[in-house]
Amino acid sequence: MAETVLEAQGLSKTFPGRHGAALRAVSDVSFSIGRGETLGLVGESGCGKSTLARLVLRLIEPDGGTVHFAGCPFTGAAPAEVRRMRQQVQIVFQDALSSLNPRMTVGTNISEPMRLQGIGSERDRRDAADALIQLVGLRREHAQRYPHEFSGGQCQRIAIARSLILRPAAIVFDEAVSALDVSIRAQILRLILDLQQRFGLGYLFISHDLSVVKRIADRIAVMYLGRVVEIGPSGSIYRAPLHPYTQALVAAIPVPDPRRMRVSALAAVEGEAASPLDASDLCPFRGRCPHRMAICDEAPPALAPVREGCSVACFLHSPEIAVQ
Repeated sequence: MAETVLEAQGLSKTFPGRHGAALRAVSDVSFSIGRGETLGLVGESGCGKSTLARLVLRLIEPDGGTVHFAGCPFTGAAPAEVRRMRQQVQIVFQDALSSLNPRMTVGTNISEPMRLQGIGSERDRRDAADALIQLVGLRREHAQRYPHEFSGGQCQRIAIARSLILRPAAIVFDEAVSALDVSIRAQILRLILDLQQRFGLGYLFISHDLSVVKRIADRIAVMYLGRVVEIGPSGSIYRAPLHPYTQALVAAIPVPDPRRMRVSALAAVEGEAASPLDASDLCPFRGRCPHRMAICDEAPPALAPVREGCSVACFLHSPEIAVQ
């Protein structure tokens, strides 16, 4: 079994809303990522994926739950320890240009994390940046140019190089390819996979696009309104999804043949989504679910194992309900 590089247990986050209401962005989310493994996190916009990414990196503080890097606690650690441990996990954002300092050259942008961590001399940092900029497919002379001089795909390569400068064990990709053209997206995905194989990196790959996640993820966690409703190996999720929401997502993946469009599967989940301001612990998908049962309005479904490597939060797969 691969070494666990990142583990989250019971992460939760609630934000204050209007008129005293509370918005539950993330609710009791747990997962782990091994060395050299990619966990894809999918779900529609607003389901809490990016909030979860920021909780993992402690860019925002969780209300509950823990994060461990290589078995060492990250949540609850002293500020000096947090600073040191941040070397172990980095993030690549969706808008790479906005994440780069426009007043710094590309080389300085890439090497800045080393300076902030007090690592190496100026020459060491420059040499490390030069090596990485070539590793991600750019030329050494690009280090002296500024971010606005590059295309979106090139800026994403620069952001990836910066994420590698501290030699992390894990990287979070937060919709990192969603703004790119299809051809450029394929190149960046290939680069991400090559780097993972080269350095043994663990990835948390966040996307709303299942067709992209299918190409890169070993396992997939499906998120709906702040909760993981299904998690399992990528092949199992695509071949035989268990949760009705996952089934709808898979059915909605575009196919090249218009005669095979599965419109009926999409219509099965039409309806108004539950509000994230709803404080109920009941299944958040029950208002749109075509298989809704009486128990769905009475008790919350637990995320429980159903088959090898697969867990789902749905009473359809509960042995106690199945025998009734």
